[in-house]
Amino acid sequence: MKTPEQRLKSKIKRLMIFFIAALVLSGITAFPIESQLAVAMNYLDIFPVTIQHWLITIYDAVKSTNDNYPYLAYGTDWLAFAHIVIATAFIGPLRDPVRNIRVVQFGMIACMMVIPLAFIAGPIRNIPLFWQLIDCSFGVIGIIPLYICYRNIKRLEYLQHNSLTPQ
Repeated sequence: MKTPEQRLKSKIKRLMIFFIAALVLSGITAFPIESQLAVAMNYLDIFPVTIQHWLITIYDAVKSTNDNYPYLAYGTDWLAFAHIVIATAFIGPLRDPVRNIRVVQFGMIACMMVIPLAFIAGPIRNIPLFWQLIDCSFGVIGIIPLYICYRNIKRLEYLQHNSLTPQ
């Protein structure tokens, strides 16, 4: 039977693995943007008309840019790389959650910062509101496992501190 400390460590580990995998996956998917949009073009009819129009616009822009200025895609390569690099920071809390709680706090702050960025840069870049909301959802969804981890790390810290105190 697991101790409360072991159960907390297990929960934290599962959530950290999920969060790391989600960051890496979102990074990897930023590399083949044109290919992914080409696939979406084959399934446009499953999307509402507004999203169909947006996807066609984006696909045309990405295809044209890649055909004429392929070096601009290097920016999204760095975006993808940044996701993967940031994911590696969460290996610390995966290995020693209490000592690396600041990484989890950093992640929660970063998730919260997604929302103002989407609502400030979105209108400047002519991004439709529905897409800004999709972008915001990444911050909202991301903060959930991090907050649960944070709470569990604080509980773990309490248990570890109290188990070290002489009685």
